[in-house]
Amino acid sequence: MREITEKSIKLNRQLDKLLIEAMKKDLLVKIGWGRDQDEKPRNGEIGAITHLPKKSKVLLLGDLGECAGAMNRGGIFTLQGSATSMLGAFQKSGKIIVEKDVGDKIGYQMEGGVIIVQGSVGNEAGGKMRGGTIIVRGHAGDKLGSKMNGGVGIILGSTGSEPGLGMAGGKLIIAGSCPPPGEDVLMRSINEEEIEYCKEYLTPIGLTINEDALVLESAISKQEQDINKPIKNITEGLENIILVPDNNERIPTHKTVDNYTLILPKNPDSEGILFKVPWLIECETAQKWKGSYASNQPALVFKNPREIDFLEINEENLVNSMEHIDLCAGIIIDLAQMPYLNDAELEAIIVSLASRMKESSMVFLKNHVNRVKDLFRLVIELKLDGAIVDASAPGGSRVAACLPTIGLAIKSWSFVENNLKVFMKIDKQPTVEDMLISVASGCIGIIGPAEDSKINENIQVKELELKEWMYELGIDGLEKIGRRNLRANSFDTAAISGLRLIGYNKSLPMWLGN
Repeated sequence: MREITEKSIKLNRQLDKLLIEAMKKDLLVKIGWGRDQDEKPRNGEIGAITHLPKKSKVLLLGDLGECAGAMNRGGIFTLQGSATSMLGAFQKSGKIIVEKDVGDKIGYQMEGGVIIVQGSVGNEAGGKMRGGTIIVRGHAGDKLGSKMNGGVGIILGSTGSEPGLGMAGGKLIIAGSCPPPGEDVLMRSINEEEIEYCKEYLTPIGLTINEDALVLESAISKQEQDINKPIKNITEGLENIILVPDNNERIPTHKTVDNYTLILPKNPDSEGILFKVPWLIECETAQKWKGSYASNQPALVFKNPREIDFLEINEENLVNSMEHIDLCAGIIIDLAQMPYLNDAELEAIIVSLASRMKESSMVFLKNHVNRVKDLFRLVIELKLDGAIVDASAPGGSRVAACLPTIGLAIKSWSFVENNLKVFMKIDKQPTVEDMLISVASGCIGIIGPAEDSKINENIQVKELELKEWMYELGIDGLEKIGRRNLRANSFDTAAISGLRLIGYNKSLPMWLGN
């Protein structure tokens, strides 16, 4: 973990403790000053002062990094300094005031509240904004309000090129110079109603709006057009791959086999998460599962996790995940369901979430198989616990073709040496054969939904079937299965998977480099 990451997590945890008492007494939490009020400014912390609750008040001295004040849920945050990109991103409500300049994507995808910047802002300010108000005393960069759907941006200075690019709703009020907007954006003079709206926010902070200010708004209907977006799916599963003993003797059934899978986080004090079968069950929540098997089987959930569950984080639940994140075994951030984030912004989001989790909790990233190289790179560089490879892809995919892609990526990025875990996700309930094939291909297990409500009986049967297969394959532990135990039962499957063709018992020449 980088030094700045550790500093940022420590800052958030200290703030959360201070806020509990401060909110009871309606007090302001000051950060960046010593006990004798001597200045000790913060410098470069990322993902800091995020997820502020209602009635919280924070004053910070210093310059912050990415995602400062992001995911605000109703607090008031004053920054006596500057910040880099995505200040106030995903804000639901509340107020943020910044005394100096701010970087790109301020108020990105915010839904409410107010952000006031006394300096200037970078590119894409108010990008994908849905509601709320942004006030900038200085200038704004290029692509101001790009793709915005609601809210108001008030810029007292000038703006860069392509203001309002792709906007479908909301308004941009610009007092300074403004270049011609892009296609489907209407430029007009400000009216009396809009002047009064600006006064409501500007007068309390001693600012005014010029009567010759310009207003940009969408020239097209706000109604969404009915378009066909790419749909990710799986066109063929693992049914054309079979399991073979590979010359191992069958294990007598009176002997025991170790069918358990243990996932250990990097925290040496953690006991880890134990699976009876290598299947992370995908569901809305597992709180109502009953029975000894179901109550001890981890799940991938979207809300109300148990202590052994993993919580999936996406664009929809990013802000409200704070209600559950301290209870789970770890989080899985679905990059395919998140807005575009560069590496620094993603790390800031992870820091913000990890600050509220148990120290033993794990962090995984998830993405489609056709982006597996970048997925694994992020896991390594951000020092996370592992990756989830979604075998489905826009336009359809064949799971057999995913296996060599995953296996080669595991090897090239040294996942085994770094004790990093990989799950493969499919879109239907996996069979025991599917579980074993995924483990043989280098994964720790497989992710998929359960197709019936009898979870306890389902897992119990799967465990018995798993043991029978282990007896047959001659392996007394799941770590002993490998690609040598897999065969393709058709030429086509052998061609896309690199597995040995049944009967031929060799990989096809195209996979041998001949």
